[in-house]
Amino acid sequence: MTAFIIRRLLLGLVVLVLVTLLIFFAMRLLPGDPLLIYMAQKSQRLQDMPPQVIEQLRHEYGLDKPLPVQYAKWLSGVFRGDLGDSFFYRLSVVKLMRERFPVTAYLGILALIVTIIVGITSGMLAAVRRGKWVDNVVTPLTYIGVTIPVFWLGILMIYVFGLKLNLLPIAGFTSPFVDFGLSTKQLIMPVICESIFGVASNARQMRSSMLEVIRQDYIRTAWAKGLRERIVIFRHAFKNSLIPVITLIGMGVSFIFGGSVLVETVFAIPGIGRLLVSSIFNHDYLVVQGITLIIAIAVLLINLLVDLSYGWLDPRIRYG
Repeated sequence: MTAFIIRRLLLGLVVLVLVTLLIFFAMRLLPGDPLLIYMAQKSQRLQDMPPQVIEQLRHEYGLDKPLPVQYAKWLSGVFRGDLGDSFFYRLSVVKLMRERFPVTAYLGILALIVTIIVGITSGMLAAVRRGKWVDNVVTPLTYIGVTIPVFWLGILMIYVFGLKLNLLPIAGFTSPFVDFGLSTKQLIMPVICESIFGVASNARQMRSSMLEVIRQDYIRTAWAKGLRERIVIFRHAFKNSLIPVITLIGMGVSFIFGGSVLVETVFAIPGIGRLLVSSIFNHDYLVVQGITLIIAIAVLLINLLVDLSYGWLDPRIRYG
C-alpha cells in the first residue's frame, strides 16, 4: 500500500503542476489589464494617472517580467506558503482565503452530509422496496435532481420561499457562533441547491448497486437462514453496495466546490466561490491561481482517500 500511496502522490504532483500551468496562462490570455481594471473600478481617471505610477505598480506586482519568470516566481512562493498579493484587494491571497474558506467549508460540509445521508438512504429504500411507492417516488426525483440547473433552482427558491412566502432569508451568511438560528435559516436554500445533484446521483447509484448485490448467492443464503431483513440488508448487503457510491461521493467533493461558485454567487455568500468569480472578472490573477490550487489539492486528496477506502470496504481488493 505504501508504494501505491507514493505513486498516487507523485501523480498528483504532476497533475497539480499541469493545473497551475493551465490556469496561469489561461488567465493571461484574457483581454484587459488587471491594474487598469482596478483603477477604473476605483473611479480613478486613467488619463490623470502619471505613466510612472502605472509602471511602478506593474513592477511591484511583477507584471513587467516575462511570463515564464512570473510563473517561476509564483511557484517558488507556493512552496514557501506565499501565494502573493491581490491586485484588487491589496491583501495577501492567503489572508483572503483564510477569511473566506471557513464559510465555504461549513456550507460544503453540510451539503456533503445531506448528500451522503439522504442519497444513500433513499437509494437503499428504493432498492429494497423495488416497485413500491418509495421506489416510484425516489426514482423520478433522482432524474429531476440530476438535470436541474443549480442557479435556476436557487433563483426559484429565492422567489418562492424568500419573496412570496417570506419564510427564509434570501441572501447573506451569519456565523453559527453568532446567531445559530439565523445561520440555519440562511443556509437551508444554499445547502439544498449545493447537495441536490449529489443526492440524486448517490440515490441512483445506491439503488442500482443494492439491486445488484441483493441478487447474489450469499444474500439468498442469508434469507434462507431466516435472518431478519434488517440484518440481511445492513450486515451483508449494505457494505458491499457502497463501493461505487463511495466513488461518487469522492467525485461529489469536486462538484460541491464547483457548485459553491454558483450557490455563493446566487445567495451572496462571502465564500471562496464568490471570491473566485469576482477575481476572474477583476483579472485578479494571483487570487484565481491560489483558489484553483487549493481546490485541486483538496480534490486530489479526497480521491486518494476514496481509493484507500476500497480496501476497507472489500478486503479482496489489493493495492499493487
